[in-house]
Amino acid sequence: MAFEPDNELLQDFLIEAGELLNGLDQQLIELEQSPDDADRLNSVFRAFHTVKGGAGFLEVHPLVEVCHRAEDIFNLLRNHEIAMNSRIMDVMLQVIDVLNGMFDDLRAGQYPEAVSPAFLDEIEGLARQSDEPAPGEAPAAEPAAEDEAVVAEDDAFDRMLADLDAAESDQAPAAESSGAADDDLITDDEFESLLDELHGKGQFQAPTPAAAPESEAKASAAADSDEITDEEFEAVLDELYGKGKAPTAAVKPAEAVPQPKVEPAPKPAASTASASGSGKPAAKAKPAESAKAAETTVRVDTERLDGIMNLVGELVLVRNRMNTLKTSFENEEIASVIATLDMVTSDLQGAVMKTRMQPVKKVFGRFPRVVRDTARTLGKEVNLELEGEDTDLDKNLVEALADPLIHLVRNAVDHGIEMPDDRETNGKPRAGTVLLSAAQEGDHIRLAIQDDGSGMDADVLRRKGVEKGIVDPDSAERLTDQECFELILHPGFSTKEQISDISGRGVGMDVVKTAITKLSGTISIDSEPGLGTQINIKVPLTLAILPTLMVIVSGRKYAIPLSVVNEIFEMADKEVNVVDGQATITVRDRAVPLFRMTDWLALRGESPGQRAETDQVVMVQHGAQLMALVVDSVIGQEEVVIKPLGELLRVVEGFAGATITGDGHIALILDLPGMVRRHAGSRGRNRLRSVA
Repeated sequence: MAFEPDNELLQDFLIEAGELLNGLDQQLIELEQSPDDADRLNSVFRAFHTVKGGAGFLEVHPLVEVCHRAEDIFNLLRNHEIAMNSRIMDVMLQVIDVLNGMFDDLRAGQYPEAVSPAFLDEIEGLARQSDEPAPGEAPAAEPAAEDEAVVAEDDAFDRMLADLDAAESDQAPAAESSGAADDDLITDDEFESLLDELHGKGQFQAPTPAAAPESEAKASAAADSDEITDEEFEAVLDELYGKGKAPTAAVKPAEAVPQPKVEPAPKPAASTASASGSGKPAAKAKPAESAKAAETTVRVDTERLDGIMNLVGELVLVRNRMNTLKTSFENEEIASVIATLDMVTSDLQGAVMKTRMQPVKKVFGRFPRVVRDTARTLGKEVNLELEGEDTDLDKNLVEALADPLIHLVRNAVDHGIEMPDDRETNGKPRAGTVLLSAAQEGDHIRLAIQDDGSGMDADVLRRKGVEKGIVDPDSAERLTDQECFELILHPGFSTKEQISDISGRGVGMDVVKTAITKLSGTISIDSEPGLGTQINIKVPLTLAILPTLMVIVSGRKYAIPLSVVNEIFEMADKEVNVVDGQATITVRDRAVPLFRMTDWLALRGESPGQRAETDQVVMVQHGAQLMALVVDSVIGQEEVVIKPLGELLRVVEGFAGATITGDGHIALILDLPGMVRRHAGSRGRNRLRSVA
């Protein structure tokens, strides 16, 4: 059976129920850590119930079967008939995986297959377990506070009945029926029943003539409804008990306490509760307010946002062109208009970028499950801490960062955190901690993965690098600790002696580095033996519009991503030396590798560039290493729109794309990591000796 992929009801269900399902992973892990959290337990129960309801409406029966059984288990947990333990959590996490698979089928337009009866029986079997927790687990905390609240509610209800009995002993039935109130207003039939109980059937007399005009006005106001207002009911109470003598003392307890056990017969107590003039009516206003707030949002297809962003990008190019032409006009009015266009374009660019932003917690929400599963597989105890979940990031970056971060978090648990017994021996808590944080720094986002594990030993990494042929022994001796840490980013490098399902193949960190580089980001590693490791990732807020430094090399313009630029200085007064065949320049008593960009970017037939007094040096960050790039001149900073290269040029390393500059020419955007891989090898070093 197939679904229409563009079915509007199906798409709404997939979006809304999918959001609930995405949040369940993290909620379940939090619930395992605090099983007595009634609010979170109710939230999980409601999520399964909502998904089941939508699936039932669409007649997706396999989904309904799974959700219904999961809902039953959480209902038993809510009622304290069973206790939370790791077995329940393991099965429920499997349920989430099964539901995600079904959602994938629905998104593809396919009817999901029914789950095996054995899995359904496994879920149902959780309901037959003992209330005792699994071995090694602490028993769930008794909901003492909840029991006290129930007792308080019962006492309040008893006091209400006693007050009504004291006011009029023959009106007890009416008072008892007040507990069934679940609305602010009662119908005419319920009101007539109340009058019959108070005065005897047919014995109630109409209001006095003096009150008739007022009663008629109120009656006409309610003519179109079967319900009476608070004022009408208060008038009746005044007539029954005398003005101001109605038993309002019993009202307040009734307001705050829902009475599920009372017979749901007539509902006069609903109006009794409203007689206080505040409380229930105010409470009813909240759903209306939330409904009004919900109407202020609208779902927009991401393709439309991408289209708008592309148009804004073109507008940015026009703005840059206008700014370049502004100097050729000797007209203040034209210059003022161009300045206004510049300001409005910048504001529009910022507004459109915000529509594409998503909180990074969309990615962070996956990691509690990742850490739990990895730690259980390895027999470790690990706590995950999240910071900066509300930091906003371009939606494309949010999706692209998911896989690299999963690699890094798994590595932190596998390589970083020690076994519980080893941690105790070293004076650490048995449970290790992994901290995942995000923060905005200017026009970039900094992500950090930090653990309090064993850390990395630079000497061990040097030895491994030599063993695997990544560096030669002489070069390894000259590596700084920071450069040793960078060795783990090389393909095939791993400190694990045995290959497992989680690590040991030496491909994870290489994949991370490649993915971060594609996002125009940087990655750095810092570690200290015995204390832990921290990995920092820096990526731009958006990939659509990129801040760059425009430079001229061999008479042509090139754009260097501003995120990798450290500083700029003139070449004239700098001394160049050659160390081990590599040209270097001394900057603040530090030798930095020097490369002339004309050698890298010269066209066929062009002679290599020679040193000139006007040369300028751009210091860039390549991983943990600083590099000095010699260019003919620096134009300045410019925001550019990245345009993809054609099929023939995509295979050429060293170029991230192209853009149109302010003067209307095309400039290539440099991909420095790719440029270094292509040119800074042994073949390139021999040519660069002529730099001095």
